[in-house]
Amino acid sequence: MRPIFRNLVGLAAFLVIWEAVVRLGLVNEQDLPPASVVLGRTIELLGQEPFLRDVIATLLAWAIAMLVAIAIAVPAGLLLGSLPGLRKATTAIVEFLRPIPSVALIPLAILVVGGGPESKIALAIYASIWPILYNTIYAFAEIDPLLLDTAKSCGAKKGRVLASVALPHAAPFVFTGIRMSSAVALILVVSTEFIAGAATGIGKFILEASSGGGRMDLVLAGTVVAGLLGYLINEGLERLGNRLFRWHTATTTEAA
Repeated sequence: MRPIFRNLVGLAAFLVIWEAVVRLGLVNEQDLPPASVVLGRTIELLGQEPFLRDVIATLLAWAIAMLVAIAIAVPAGLLLGSLPGLRKATTAIVEFLRPIPSVALIPLAILVVGGGPESKIALAIYASIWPILYNTIYAFAEIDPLLLDTAKSCGAKKGRVLASVALPHAAPFVFTGIRMSSAVALILVVSTEFIAGAATGIGKFILEASSGGGRMDLVLAGTVVAGLLGYLINEGLERLGNRLFRWHTATTTEAA
């Protein structure tokens, strides 16, 4: 069975269990509406222009954050990966900043960059940098020294070695970091919209639905859309990675 069908079977089983649990009265229907109600509400929302504007606002903030995070993390990872002395010198500050929960920085982000879209973009950038940065550094550390020595013995200059040996080797790992960061960025954008009370976005919609009369069907419908976006982004990037780096998969499989 193809992976996508296995995923659909698992999702269908989850929805059936959800529906059964509510219909059997195991949980209060006001607290957790049935899956059929939530899915119906989700379809309704996808046909409403105000909600689509919120979805676009969230996706736009996510895309900007990912582009900036990639522009920062990849060059920084290449630099730290190729200069062991610099990597050791910056280890303490990186390990201090990396574990800080991005959500805890929301008050600081609002004070520094304001309460508009800048705050959710800034926090998503901060959280997305680390997987890309670490994967890039790791890729450089895992390069077979024999490959580098062979390129140098053939007369390749440092720039040529970087372009023809190091970067092709690092690219699949960097792309994996980007795929991991894409989910992190989406979580941070929606969370910041919800906690900071953004003017637009899926998080803002969920906040209004939860506070304006406790419409759990709308809250869960907004959550379903956020989850669907995350799934589609990850699935798209995974398929793109398989196409771009098929040679890497073949090489690692053969080596294993």
